[in-house]
Order: sequence, then structure tokens, then C-alpha cells
Amino acid sequence: MTVRKSLPLFSFIPGLSVMDRYIIAELIPPFLFGMGMFSSVGVTIGSLFDLMRKAVDEGLPATLVLKVLLLSLPQFMAYAFPTSVLLATLLTYSRLSSDSELIALRSCGVSIYRLVLPAILLSFIITGVTFGFNEYVVPASNYQATLTLERALGEEKPAFKERNIFYREYGEVEQADGSKDNLLKRLFYAQKFDGERMKGLTILDWSQQGLNQIVTADSAIWNIAQSTWDFYNGTIYLVAPDASYRNIVRFEHQQLQLPRIPLDLARKDRDYDEMNITQARERLELERQSGDEDDIRKLKIRINQKFALPFACVVFGLVGGSLGNRPQRTSKATGFGISVLVIFAYYMLMAIGDALGLSNYLPPLISAWLPNLMGFAVGGFLLIRAAR
Repeated sequence: MTVRKSLPLFSFIPGLSVMDRYIIAELIPPFLFGMGMFSSVGVTIGSLFDLMRKAVDEGLPATLVLKVLLLSLPQFMAYAFPTSVLLATLLTYSRLSSDSELIALRSCGVSIYRLVLPAILLSFIITGVTFGFNEYVVPASNYQATLTLERALGEEKPAFKERNIFYREYGEVEQADGSKDNLLKRLFYAQKFDGERMKGLTILDWSQQGLNQIVTADSAIWNIAQSTWDFYNGTIYLVAPDASYRNIVRFEHQQLQLPRIPLDLARKDRDYDEMNITQARERLELERQSGDEDDIRKLKIRINQKFALPFACVVFGLVGGSLGNRPQRTSKATGFGISVLVIFAYYMLMAIGDALGLSNYLPPLISAWLPNLMGFAVGGFLLIRAAR
């Protein structure tokens, strides 16, 4: 077996043998090829067709279409990192097997586990790259792509929620026997919001035993100086413990000590794919205070998926390395076919885990990591079987 000269590119990694450097160097070209292929396919299927239809219908200039496509590319590149690792490991180890290089290494006493180690090492490096890329590049790029297209189509949406702002405040409510339970304390609803002023408001207050206050108002704004709400042209209905009206107070201007959270919820302006982990966690804290369990569960799943997706590189590196080390010779066409099947199975498991998590059949953590857990189990089984 002829071993190529080790590349200086990997000299910064201590402890690598000549074999490790050689295998990693062999993995790089098919990985780069896979990045280009899977990214371009993703952009073509995910964005190009819909964008071209809009460009024809609305007469968008070619430069703007190209800009939106380029801004959409990072999201598909983030998905292409793991799939490219799979393709690279399958093709590289299959070629080494076809050229009898793996047989020569095995005859020198090198185990299957040792042969797969360079692929796992490279997978961990690409995992770190994927995490940084998915955290710092993809959300900002998606957000800019959305804004660019909306402006071009004249459909630019305001950076806030315009209608139906709900806020549910939970807290300890004193009961008739003197005990306190964590119950719904206050319900805040506004029909419209223009970025500064809430309109058509109704507040139901259970902060004491029973429903003791209903507030309606034409409008309200947040008073930054006094950290309170200024309500205008409204009515306060005071309710007795027996649910009868105790008093009715009409006002032109009234200050009420309510949380600022409804304003923060109304000003949320990014979709899940347009937020990094820090922004998603800030949104999660707001949703927790609002008590919307569906949104809370969905955000928890999305945050865990941002950690789980980069580790798909390690899963695919393990699976690809194990399959590529089989004694049967595998052609490039077969390697492509196996890659497509493994990728389809992984993303099908991701969709299943997402559905089970959103339906509350699985905890968010398990839901997000389900494809990786299954992938590690399958990859470990294949590796042990190949080592026999």
C-alpha cells in the first residue's frame, strides 16, 4: 500500500498518525463535493421554484432573486454538513476497501475501531463548525431573506404582532380556607396593537378569591417612566364574591399595575428558524410567563434541536464509516444510494420525534435527540458487526 505524504493542513491536531492524516485527507474531497451537491439541491427544491414563480408573477429583478437565494443558502448548508459527512465516509472507506488498502491495514493489526476513528474525529470537528454556523449565520441570514422578499413584494410585515394579543398570568391565589394554589391569576387580551398602543382591551382579574375585577378600555400604552400601564376610556367592573357586580367605575385615564410582558409578547417578530439559541431562550422565558403550553413545548423542542442537529455529523460519520468498512466492495452509485436511504431515515425520525414531542407523547429533550439516539444505536451495531 502506498501512503500519500501527510498534509500540513492537519499538523495542528496533535497525536495524529500518518494513517489518520491520510484517511482524513481522503475524506475531505468527497465531503466538499457533498456540501456543494446537497446545498444546491436543497436550495433548488426548497426555494428556487417558489421564488421563480413569485419573480415571474411580481416582476422581481434578477439581482433581488439572486440575493434571496444566496441568503437562503446557509440554512441548506447547515443541513448539508451532516449529509456530506455521511457521503464522504461511505465513499472514502468504500474506495479504500476496493483498493485493498483497508485489507493491508487490517493485516498490520489495525482494528476496525481504529480505522473508523479518523472519521469520528473529523465528524466532531464538523459538528463544532455546524453548531457555530447554525447559531451565528443561519438565523440572521433567514431573517434577512424574509425581510428582503417581503419588501420586494410589498408585503413587509411589522416587527410586532398586530392582532389578538393574549397574556395569561399565573400565580398563587388565596382560597376560601386560607390556602394558596398556583392558578390562573389574570387574563390580558387586546384586539389590536400598532407597535406602541394596545386597543380594545379586556382584563379579567382573579388575583384574589373569585373573579373580583373586569377592566375594559379603548386603548392602553406602557408608561416607561413609571413602569405601569396607562388605560384610556374604559370601565372597571368590581365583582363581589357571589359573582354579582359590586360597583362600576368609568374612567378616561387610569393607571394599573400590570406586568410589561404583554408588550414584550406583542413585539416578538422572528420565526423559530430566525432565532439563535439566546433569542429562543429569551422567547421561552416570555412564553413561560404567558402560560401557553403549546408554544412552550414547541420552543423547548426547537432549542434542543439546535443542539442535536450538529451531532448528526457524528451519527453519520459513525454509520458511514461502519458501512464503508464492510468487506463487500461498494461502487460510487451504491454509496449514493445508501446515503439517500440513511438521510431519508434520519429526517423521517426527526419528523416523527417532532410530532411526538409537539403532541406531548415524548419530553422535548428526547423528541429532539430521538434521531441521534437511534442513529448512534444503529451505527454502534453496524460497527461491532463489521469488526467481527
